[in-house]
Amino acid sequence: MFGIGTSELLIILFIILLIFGSKKLPELAQGLGRGIREFKKATNEIQDELDLNKPLDTPSAESKKDKVSDEEHPSEKDENSETTKEKE
Repeated sequence: MFGIGTSELLIILFIILLIFGSKKLPELAQGLGRGIREFKKATNEIQDELDLNKPLDTPSAESKKDKVSDEEHPSEKDENSETTKEKE
């Protein structure tokens, strides 16, 4: 764990206990837990937004079919446009 042994970790925790006191330590841990929870929530929301945008970048199967059907029958498209011009 980050190159810190058990004895070093215990000494650091003891110093923190001396500095903040036994009453303040649970409040600090609770605040740290809330901060970590909010950070995870924010990263998950950002990840969800990125995942929602992903399908928009790739064309769907239906739009590919529409393009193919337009390419197969270009004469129908021209005939429809001519009839609308004649009506005007």
